[in-house]
Amino acid sequence: MSDNPTTDQTLEELASVHTDSFTQLLRHFGFSLAISTYQAGKLIIARDDGSNTNTHFRNFDKPMGMVATQDRLALGTASQIWNFRNVPAAAGRLLPEGRHDAAYLMRDVHVTGDVDVHEMCWVDEELWFINTRFSCLCTLDPRHSFVPRWRPPFITAYDMRDRCHLNGLAVRDGRPRYITALGEADEPGGWRRNKAAGGILMDIDNNEFLLRGLSMPHSPRWYKNNLWFLESGKGALSYYDADTGTAKQVAELPGFTRGLDFVGDYAVIGLSKVRETAVFAGLPLTQSQPVRHCGVWVVDIKDGQIKAFLRFEKGVQEIFAVTLLPWKFPDVINDDRALLGTTYTLPDEALNNAVQPAQDWSFAESHFEAGNTLYNEGKPEEALAEYRKCLEMQPDFLPARYNLGVAFGNLYRHEEAIAELKKVIADEAGHSEALNSLGFNHGQLRRNAEAVDYLRRAIEIRPDYAQAHQNLGLILLAMGEYAEGWEESEWRWQTPQFKPFETPHPQWEGETLQGTLLVHTEQGAGDAIQFARYLPMCAERCDRIMLVCPEHLVKLFSVITGVDECRGPGELDKNAFQARISLMSLPRIFGTNADNIPAVTPYLIVPTPNQPVLPKGKTGGLKVGIVWAGNPDHSNNRLRSCDIEEFLPVLRVPGIDFYSLQKGECVKDLLRLPEDVSVIDLDTLINDYADTAALAQQLDLIISVDTSVAHLAAALDKATWTLVYYNADWRYQRDRKDCLWYPSMRQFWQAEPMQWQPVFAQLAQALTTFGKTSA
Repeated sequence: MSDNPTTDQTLEELASVHTDSFTQLLRHFGFSLAISTYQAGKLIIARDDGSNTNTHFRNFDKPMGMVATQDRLALGTASQIWNFRNVPAAAGRLLPEGRHDAAYLMRDVHVTGDVDVHEMCWVDEELWFINTRFSCLCTLDPRHSFVPRWRPPFITAYDMRDRCHLNGLAVRDGRPRYITALGEADEPGGWRRNKAAGGILMDIDNNEFLLRGLSMPHSPRWYKNNLWFLESGKGALSYYDADTGTAKQVAELPGFTRGLDFVGDYAVIGLSKVRETAVFAGLPLTQSQPVRHCGVWVVDIKDGQIKAFLRFEKGVQEIFAVTLLPWKFPDVINDDRALLGTTYTLPDEALNNAVQPAQDWSFAESHFEAGNTLYNEGKPEEALAEYRKCLEMQPDFLPARYNLGVAFGNLYRHEEAIAELKKVIADEAGHSEALNSLGFNHGQLRRNAEAVDYLRRAIEIRPDYAQAHQNLGLILLAMGEYAEGWEESEWRWQTPQFKPFETPHPQWEGETLQGTLLVHTEQGAGDAIQFARYLPMCAERCDRIMLVCPEHLVKLFSVITGVDECRGPGELDKNAFQARISLMSLPRIFGTNADNIPAVTPYLIVPTPNQPVLPKGKTGGLKVGIVWAGNPDHSNNRLRSCDIEEFLPVLRVPGIDFYSLQKGECVKDLLRLPEDVSVIDLDTLINDYADTAALAQQLDLIISVDTSVAHLAAALDKATWTLVYYNADWRYQRDRKDCLWYPSMRQFWQAEPMQWQPVFAQLAQALTTFGKTSA
């Protein structure tokens, strides 16, 4: 069964590392950093988050030049300039609550066309920016894409083909004063001819060339009575010495330097790895620095020493601009429709005549959206708090009530879920999703009759409601109503969680087939092992059986009686088979019920070549294998697993050699066991399920939570004790000690949800008896 909220969100991966001194610098000066990367399409905000630096990002189309103050931010992108205003009241509505001290909200977007917007500045209220394609310095007005205000004296015409690669802009005394360009050229792309040593630094007041022969200069800045700039082609930070008319290099850094700001005695510099392209070939940096980094480096301008850095390890390879934000923990809001739609800034006169809500007031919808975001980030407890805030403000906000119920259910707080969901259907009797969720939650509490009633009501309202049909099928199977249960379970193929096996061939319905039947697995390895018993029955009705399964099952399943060919996933020749069927659909095909389950074991055998040999134990007594954790990708993994420490009463039964059949990250749990307990780890001997089968065959008993190993051991007809959680699925037939599907399996049930201790006490006692009987 599954039950999900009504929203979804996916975040792209971005990884970074930083020195402690980087966080300390942010904290000491009380600022954060805005970092643009057109390569990754992100505006990154680096903020002090207590013990480390938090890198928070927003997506934009090719973000490049930007300029920021305490109350505004402008950002150039592929064909637009975005304008943001800091709205302090909005900061209090951002999560985590009470953490943000600034919120730059999008106010307008000006379409410039693709002009390759580089650096920017404000002159009073007017935004000036470098238009690199047209080799000019521009401003904006509402009627035009841009308004040229200055161009280098050697540029004879406005030409969108980037003649000199004008890129850097420095402000002095409140107005544009200095620029950098990569070449002194007046033909399309002319700057490329001498990019390694053709760069210029100019004073635009009098069109004076201050420096020539620079290696890809960028980011001029007037700071502490010096004109600073970056020579990107050298990876250098330098300043212009007016007395000598020369450049003075202060520091050399391990990357293509672009993006510069200052705080105190520190320069904050963006570094890029530099792509292997013709544009960047032949530079001093690429010839001298084989290993280059991407991130933000901090340099002491007094001695040129590197004091701190933030380095991007994944997702970002190039930095364009680095700008200080005079806030400790700000955010930039460009696509939060709820927040943008419910935040208002008014003239003082209008504001004085407006009703002022309490300071902590917020619109209900913003809490709803915040709850959805938190839920999809794997923070259901925090999501509950947001849904409740929404409902406090607007008790009839039905989507919030429904999502609150869903969140309770997926936190295993089923009674609370039911209480909320009943309120939903009281207001909206036709809310099929709430009825389905009520069915789900009643099923989790073993109230099958109530679950069936709610699910049938959901289906009556929406006859094609696949999730409700599937949930109904699972409940009916748990009740032993096999015929209808198998039919309803087939609706799984129409739910988002299942991807159909796409082929034009017809689905097999059990008829005699003169040709090849393709049988494929669909869910976990445990399901595949349980239903592999039907393959010999298929072979009796078909000329040939081709089985497609995960690679780790191929070797084991290749020796099943009736299987002519077993292979892993991949392209199939459409002429190689005539019909297809899912392995888990075979019980329906063969009309399985409680009286005719094909439960003869063993139906799996151990492939003979290259079998691993079980290591010799210390006691020479019983050999018992254990598994304590299920597949971490399974939706019920928390229920189907236990802590290794809960096995201690069993592991302390004397005269037994214990072996771990566990795979995956949980193998490390063995390191937590006390010194008086010994478990032999078989992880390195297990490469696939054939290896697990060979080792299980050499054991006297396997004790496992509800995992594929339990199915495997029982299918081999080995003594198997399965630890069954309180509301395990249909195949275990609640509270039975035996198992209809496996004669050698004994089931140990939780009496209360999540309570394993009584189960392990019972297991320890049973193991003592088992040992005596076996001896």
